[in-house]
Amino acid sequence: MNQRICAALVLSALCSSNTFSSVLEEVIVTSSLVDQTLSDIENPLHVVSGEDISTNASQSLGESLDNLLGVSSADYGAGVGQPIIRGMSGNRVKILSNGMVVRDVSGLGTDHINDVDLNNIQQIEVVRGPSSLLYSNGTIGGIINVVDNTIARKDFSTSELKVGLEAQSVNDGDSHNVSYQNAIGGLNLSFAYKDSQFGDFDIPNGTMLHSEDGHDDHEEDEDHADEEQLGYLANSDYESTATRLGISKTGDWGYFGVSINRVDSLYGIPFHGEEREGEEHEGERVFSTTDSEVLNVEGSYAVNSSWLKKVNYYLRDTDYSLTEQHAEGEGEHNDEVEEHGDERHEEGPTLVTNDAREYGAIFDLTNGSLLQKVSVNFVEEDISIIGEEAFMNPTTSEEMTLGYFVSKELGLVHLDVGIRHDQIRRKGSVRHSEDHKEGHEDELEDAEYFDRNIDNTSFAMSLGLDVDDHVSLNLSSAIVERAPSAVELFMNGPHLASGRFEVGNSGLKSERSKNVDLTLNYDNKGFFGVFTVFKNDVDNYIYLLDETEEEHADHGEGHHDEGLILANYLQQDAEFVGYEFEFGTTLALKRGDLSLSFGRDSVLGEFSDNRNIPRITPSRNIYSIAYSEDNLELKLDLKDVQHQDDIGINETITSGFSMLDFNAVKTFSFGKKQTATVSLFAKNLLDEVARNHSSFVKDDVPLPGRNIGIKLQVTL
Repeated sequence: MNQRICAALVLSALCSSNTFSSVLEEVIVTSSLVDQTLSDIENPLHVVSGEDISTNASQSLGESLDNLLGVSSADYGAGVGQPIIRGMSGNRVKILSNGMVVRDVSGLGTDHINDVDLNNIQQIEVVRGPSSLLYSNGTIGGIINVVDNTIARKDFSTSELKVGLEAQSVNDGDSHNVSYQNAIGGLNLSFAYKDSQFGDFDIPNGTMLHSEDGHDDHEEDEDHADEEQLGYLANSDYESTATRLGISKTGDWGYFGVSINRVDSLYGIPFHGEEREGEEHEGERVFSTTDSEVLNVEGSYAVNSSWLKKVNYYLRDTDYSLTEQHAEGEGEHNDEVEEHGDERHEEGPTLVTNDAREYGAIFDLTNGSLLQKVSVNFVEEDISIIGEEAFMNPTTSEEMTLGYFVSKELGLVHLDVGIRHDQIRRKGSVRHSEDHKEGHEDELEDAEYFDRNIDNTSFAMSLGLDVDDHVSLNLSSAIVERAPSAVELFMNGPHLASGRFEVGNSGLKSERSKNVDLTLNYDNKGFFGVFTVFKNDVDNYIYLLDETEEEHADHGEGHHDEGLILANYLQQDAEFVGYEFEFGTTLALKRGDLSLSFGRDSVLGEFSDNRNIPRITPSRNIYSIAYSEDNLELKLDLKDVQHQDDIGINETITSGFSMLDFNAVKTFSFGKKQTATVSLFAKNLLDEVARNHSSFVKDDVPLPGRNIGIKLQVTL
C-alpha cells in the first residue's frame, strides 16, 4: 500500500461504510419502479442521487457507479464504461431510462457506448430481484434505471433555471450545461442541454506495455520509447451533445406527457484489432460517432375503482445509429470529424443502426392490504450493420411480456414476489462466404436463415424480517431466464475493436440463473453495518472462448487469420459466489458531522469444469471519510483494487492499484432562492498506473492518470 495514504487508511479502518450509504440512511428516497421508499424495498443495491452525479466529474455510466459495492465498470477508454453487477455484464445488466430499456447498440460490442444522458437527472437506481422483473427481461445481473423529470408527473411549483460549467485537467476538457423547468399556461415545460468536449486523457509515464515478439529493431525501440513519453493515450478523446425537451399536463386524473431526447457523440477508439497487423495502419485514427433520437409518450390515468387504482402507459420510439470510421494521419480531431465522409482510407465506414419501438402499460391493482402491479410490454427491434466491418447480418427481434409484482406485510415479515413470462422471437441469418469484408446486404445468397421462438419464465422472491429496532434480515431468491442475444446467435465476422473474429451459435439455449442472497443490516446510535453473501448458479452460461496460440497458428492464412483471435460463443454451466460488507459510523462534531466508512466486495466465477470465468472483477476495499456542515461537504475515497490472478484462457494477471479520489462541494445562497454550487474534484490523486481487469483491452488501454477539475452550477 502506498505510504502516502497510510494515515488515511488507519483512520478510515476504525469504522466504516460507503459514503453513499451513510447519506441514504438519513434521506427518504423513493424508487420510481414501485413507488416505495428505499427503506420499504427489500432488495435494492443502491440509489444514487442526481446531486451526487451533478457535483462530480463527468464520466461514463460505468465509471459514475464504479465506487459502489457490487458494481464495477468494463471500460474501453473514457467514453465507454459498461456497468457490471456482481460479475454479471453485457446483456445480463439492463440499462433503463425512466423504466424503459435504452435501445442503443452497446450489447453488440465492448467498444460501444451506453448512450444515456446523466445531465440534470433525479437519481440512478441499481436494483435486483422482484421489482426488476416488471421492467425488463433477462435481468440476471439486475437493472440500472436512470430517472429524470423531463416528463413531469407533478406540476412544477416554481420556475428553475440552472447553468453549469466544468473543466477537467486530465483531458484538457470542458463542458457546459443549461436546464430549465416551469409551469406555463397549465403545462409543465422541461428542457436540458449539455455539451462536453474532452481530449485524449493523460496517463502516467511508462504506462504503455509492448509485447515481446522477438524484434530487436533499434528504430522500433525508439518508437516505443517515444510513445511511452507521450504522457497521454491516443484516440481516447470524447465529446457529446445531449438535449432533452419535455411537456406534460397533470391533474387529479393523472398526467400525460411527450418528450424528445437527442444525444450525439464522437469518441476515439484507443485500441483496434488492426493494430495487430503491423505498420499497415500506423498513425491511423479510429473513432465512432453516435446519433440517437428518442420519442417518449408517457402517461398515467387514475381509475380508482374497487380493483384498479391506476394505469401507467408508455410508448418509446428509438432511432439510433453508430458509425465507426477510419482517418489517416494525426490531424486535429475536429478536422477529422468534418471530413469523415471522405474516403480517405481504403476501408469505408461501418454503420450500425437500431430502430426500436416499445410500448406497454402497468396496471396498479394495489388495495388496502396488497401492493400489486401487472405489466404488459411489447418490443420490436431491428438491428443492421452495413460496411467494412459488417460482422453480423440484419436481425429482427420481437418481444411480448407479461409481468406481475406483489408486496405485502405479514406481521414482522415483508414479502415481495415478482413473476415474468417472455415470448421472444429472433430472426437473422449467417453468411458462410469467406469474403466477409464485403459487408453489403445484397450479398446474402449463401446465407442460412434462422427464426427462433423462445419462451422464458422468471421468478423472484424476497423476504424481509425486522428482528428488532436495530437488526433486520433479508433473504432473496430468484430464477431468471435470459434469451441469447442477436450477437450471440448470429455473429460471424471480424470484430476489430476487440481484436477477435467472433462466431455466434444459432443453437444457443436460454441462460437460467438460480440466485440466492442473504443480507444482515444493523443500525444503532450512529453505527451501521451491512453484510451480504450471494450465490448464483447459471445453467447454459453464454461466453466467448478465445482460441489458444497453438490453435491460432494451426489455422494458417484462413479467412479469419488477420492478426485476430478466433473466438466462439459457447455455453456451459457456471457459478458465481461472493460477498459484500460495509460498516461505519457518523460522529456529531461541534460544527458538523464526520462519517467514517469501510466496505469490501468480492466475487469468484467458475465454469463447471473448474476453469475461471474471464474478466471477473477483482476484490476491492473501499475506504471513505466524509465531513459535512451547513452548505459544505468534503469527501475522501480510497478504492484499493487487489491483483487478479484468477484468470481465464489467454488472460493475463492484472496488478492491483489504489485509486484515491477527493471531492469538495460548497453552496452559496443569494437572493430568495438563488444558489451557486462550486465543486472541486480530484480523481486518481496518486497518479497510479491502473488497469481494469474487466476490460477487454486492459493492457492497451490503461485508466486515466491524475484528474483535477472544477464545476460551477448557478440556480436561478
